[in-house]
Parts: sequence; structure tokens; C-alpha cells
Amino acid sequence: MTTRDKRLTLAERRRRRRRRMTLALAYILVAFGVAWYFDSQATTTIVFVRHADVDDPLDLESDPPLNSTGRARADLLARFLEYLDVVGGVNAIYAAPYRRAEQTAAPLANRLGLMVRPAVFEDTEAFMEQILDEHKGEIVLFVVDREAIAPMIEELHGSKRVPEIAPDEYENLYVVTVPWGGGAKVKTLRMLYGLDWRPPEETRTTRESEAALELR
Repeated sequence: MTTRDKRLTLAERRRRRRRRMTLALAYILVAFGVAWYFDSQATTTIVFVRHADVDDPLDLESDPPLNSTGRARADLLARFLEYLDVVGGVNAIYAAPYRRAEQTAAPLANRLGLMVRPAVFEDTEAFMEQILDEHKGEIVLFVVDREAIAPMIEELHGSKRVPEIAPDEYENLYVVTVPWGGGAKVKTLRMLYGLDWRPPEETRTTRESEAALELR
């Protein structure tokens, strides 16, 4: 083999090395692109419940605590969310700054080791935008007063047909799924967790039952 042939061989090796490096770099860029795409498609799930039972739901000025029924319902809430396969994934819990809301959130917060954050806001639209930005792709629970639920869901572009919650009505739970980027429909599911609720044996919430519960 002549010196010129050796030089050509070395040059060919360098070209091959550069091609391999280019392919590796391209692979890394594609991997980052795929990761970014799936991150951008993350769905945020927000769960809304009213605070649990108090003695007089029409007299809240004194900031009443939960009564015994309310404490039982607060414990039930954690079990109900577990049945829905939500409890293990809850990333943040917000409660209105009242004893009735904070005490409703407490059993689940203690179970998960989460701090209950105050749901204090004047501008509902700005607050819900902040929640979506801060908790993209996460599961967030809100415990608020009955009048606050429908406006908060509406600001997420969820159902505009959330019925008015009666003063003595505590068993409603709303799950709103918000796809990131607006490429898919925001879904709103209404569920009930009455004090007589028991998880059906060997069953889970199916797509068919979710579709039946969806508020359109």
C-alpha cells in the first residue's frame, strides 16, 4: 500500500467518524424533539369538590368547622379518589381559606404529605391560568365553596352546564381534564361520593361510564 493510499484511508476514517458523530447528534436532537412534543401534549387534571358538611350551610360568616358527618365525608374523599386511581398522583391541593375547606382537604393532604395551599384570588381567569402554567401535566385538587366551582370550571373552558349546587348538597365531585396546547377538547366529568358509597368489587371506572358522566 502506497503512502497516498494510506492517506486516503485515514481521510476515509475521518469522514466515517464525522458521519457517525453527525448521526449521533441528529439522534439526540430527534430525541429532544420527541420529548418536547410529548411534554407539550401533557394533560392537566383538576378535581373540584365543595367543602364537606357543616351544621348550617346558610350561615358561614362565623367560619364553622366540619361537623361529624363532614369529617366522615372528608375521610371518604380520600378513599373515593383512590378508587378513581387519582389519589397517588395528586401533586397539589388548594383549599379556600376557611376551616370547612381546610378540614375537608386535610385527610388527603396528610395521607400524601402535601401542604394545603390557599385558594385565594380575586380574578378567576388569571388564577386558573396561573394554575395551568404552574401545574402543567399534574393533578390538582381544589376544595372550595359551592358558588366557586362553576366559574372555575368555565375558566378552564370546561362545561358551561354545571348545575347549581344546593346548600345541603355535598357529594358532587368534578374532574376537568385540560390537554396542553388546546388541540383536544376539555372534558368535564361529574361524579358523586355519597356517604353510603362503597367501591364496587373488582371494578374500576371505565371509559364507558366516564362517557356517561361527561357534561357536554
